[in-house]
Amino acid sequence: MSEVFMLALWIGLLFNAAPGAVFSESLRRGVRGGFGPAFAVQVGSLAGDAVWALLGLAGVGALFTVPALRVPLTVAGCLLLAWLGVTGLRDAVFPRPEAPRDDRTGRGAITVGAAMSLGNPWNIVYWSGAAGAVGTALGEDAGPASLAAFFTGFMVSSLAWCFISAGLIALLRRALPPLAVRLLEAGCGAALLVFAALLVARVL
Repeated sequence: MSEVFMLALWIGLLFNAAPGAVFSESLRRGVRGGFGPAFAVQVGSLAGDAVWALLGLAGVGALFTVPALRVPLTVAGCLLLAWLGVTGLRDAVFPRPEAPRDDRTGRGAITVGAAMSLGNPWNIVYWSGAAGAVGTALGEDAGPASLAAFFTGFMVSSLAWCFISAGLIALLRRALPPLAVRLLEAGCGAALLVFAALLVARVL
């Protein structure tokens, strides 16, 4: 069982460290508001990932191959990414006053992170294949205990990455002058629009 847990730790690290829409939004909010908002986006996304993980490991991933379920969720995810991208560009061009310290805890950022994850039903494809991957690693069919160990290892690794990522973003924020913050916000906004376009392409 320990080898499954360790395998999940490494897979979770690779899965989360890959640059994507969630990291772009964490970076966008973090360079403006610090550790709290960046961490909140990461945790919200992790909550959404946990939902997909439970559904995928439970074997219901095939339901999301049905266009009637997959397409509306994907379209909603595209619209959310596009809105966040436009917001990032707007804030870069017309920067808002810095929020009071009490408002930097990321209220709302958790919801955005969760919505970004839940709006990408392709995540369940990954989790639907996880049972097979665990079975291959063990050389046998994956039972509930093995899948639970895989899920736990992945979530532990993902939660650790939330702290690491948000901490690095907070350190970066301290080193950046205001102009660089605005340029980075613009870059994150543009990246989110690209991710929205890529998600649209997958639907088509």
